[in-house]
Amino acid sequence: MAENIHPFYETHRGAMEAAMRHRLHLAEAMLRERTHLTDIDWIRREVMDEFKIVLTQMPYVGGAASRMSDFFMRLTGFMAISRVLRRHGVPVPVIGEIERDTYKAQLLTVPEAERLASGRQFMSPENQALLRAQAAESVTEGHQNEFPEDFVYDFVEPGPKDSFEFGINYKACGFCKLAARHGDKEILPNICGLDFVAYAARGIRLERTQTLAGGASHCNFRFSRLPGGAKAES
Repeated sequence: MAENIHPFYETHRGAMEAAMRHRLHLAEAMLRERTHLTDIDWIRREVMDEFKIVLTQMPYVGGAASRMSDFFMRLTGFMAISRVLRRHGVPVPVIGEIERDTYKAQLLTVPEAERLASGRQFMSPENQALLRAQAAESVTEGHQNEFPEDFVYDFVEPGPKDSFEFGINYKACGFCKLAARHGDKEILPNICGLDFVAYAARGIRLERTQTLAGGASHCNFRFSRLPGGAKAES
């Protein structure tokens, strides 16, 4: 199975598997408290086996040159967790709660100063310029032909009455494409819910009222800084 993993992901495989093991360790108490499952050791092994399958399914969208590669590497592991728990009869909303709480716990193991620095970098003018450029590239025919599984999105400038600093409208989602191809549409909203946790941990407020997974024409991400969070340095 390993030979089917894209070489880019293969170079990061050790780190991704270590993150998954850490994630499952953090989830252990939640699994015992919130599900009917008793053999948690077996569940952990089953999830890691499923993750090996997920690794072979992850689409290549440009490697280090694409910001979306990091999204796949950080979040597709939750698809393995969702698949296994769903097979064992755990309700999808319960799976979502466990995954959000586990992800939050994992993110909070990173020192606060490091997390907030990452948030400031994300909100910085330099990163916004990069996002504009990558958004413009994502909608081109050439990029979509080369990376058909990638995200397609527009950068959104705030209007005079808007309270957000900038936004992104995702018109096509790599996770939606992955879920549709492998029968994971039911668990897809759980992946969407992780976005709020990820940005909040970095001091960023995410507002979003619709998603492609929910049947909308696009996902409307709007970003601003949380009080005391990713504030600009003086």
